[in-house]
Amino acid sequence: MIPVIDGHNDLPWASREKRGYTAQGLDGAVPGLHTDVPRMREGGLAAQFWSLWVDPVLKGAEQVTATLEQIDFVHRLVAAAPGELALARTAAEVRAALKAGKIASLMGSEGGAQIDSSLAVLRQYARAEMRYMTLTWNRTTEWADSATDAPRHGGLSDFGRDVVREMNRIGVLVDLSHVAPTTMRAALEVSTRPVLTSHSSALAICDHPRNVPDDVMRAIGEAGGVQMVTFVPRFVSQEVRDYWELPEGERPAEVPQATLAQVADHVEYVREVAGVHAVGLGGDFDGTDLMPVGLEDVSTYPALLDELRSRRWSEPELRALAHENVLRVLEASDPAYEAFLAGLDDGPAEPVGIAPRVDASTREGAA
Repeated sequence: MIPVIDGHNDLPWASREKRGYTAQGLDGAVPGLHTDVPRMREGGLAAQFWSLWVDPVLKGAEQVTATLEQIDFVHRLVAAAPGELALARTAAEVRAALKAGKIASLMGSEGGAQIDSSLAVLRQYARAEMRYMTLTWNRTTEWADSATDAPRHGGLSDFGRDVVREMNRIGVLVDLSHVAPTTMRAALEVSTRPVLTSHSSALAICDHPRNVPDDVMRAIGEAGGVQMVTFVPRFVSQEVRDYWELPEGERPAEVPQATLAQVADHVEYVREVAGVHAVGLGGDFDGTDLMPVGLEDVSTYPALLDELRSRRWSEPELRALAHENVLRVLEASDPAYEAFLAGLDDGPAEPVGIAPRVDASTREGAA
């Protein structure tokens, strides 16, 4: 079985909402979740980037607190299953976990709002073993434009560019999922290290703003990055996307479903545009209720790989998709990350990195 590294799983927040943040009991099936250890084993999951996502109803310091709670959850999750899971920060640690027969657990923050416009908070997350940060979630922040909200910065503000530079300096991967195409392009201009999309599909196949346009996809590949294709039905199937765009009273009784074959179409498209070296998998399990037929939970990765085999993907190509590409991207930033943790980097940029604050009346949610 080919080992899989998945770029995005929302088990931490799902566990907060459904299980009171308990880290126990995942050694067996848990009703209402896509993820547990037996199904991870069945799916050949070698490593998982656990998503640290925070509901935007929380603001400012509340975002920071909730992020720290989820970091704590991942640590407790691994401690609760020491024979099955291992914390990992670097590509070398992922490989060591795989050699020991354990599933590596990494972390990525799903939204730049979670640093509360402070580079010091970003650095503290990195010290707590967070390895990527999505520059926005669904809302435009004070420094970066989201794909699903009104733009305010033409992509990135000056501080947003500082965020990308600081992420490069300390070895935190820049994640371009959720951000506007202008933000994607701006980040690619600034970043000196390979970037990723932790869970995004192809705009040319499904016209959803969360997907990646061809020029960005190509640029990610040219810069040595990786686009991790997601399984979220609204991002995979145009029919599903169109259904949910209809007013509630106009939707047909039968809800259309995305399929495993459609996900494979996106994977093949990214390979065609960006190269086989630039495609990966980021399912978004436990981040959405409905999943494609054939990809209902984390046990189903082998079925997707079999579908691609039927389309004449070679075993080396499947290994690149499943784990080698994202390991290469992680490894490219590992020396900077390790130097930062060891205090051997060139020190934080001056000033310490606090974004210009805006008047409270202009903040999201103000009357």
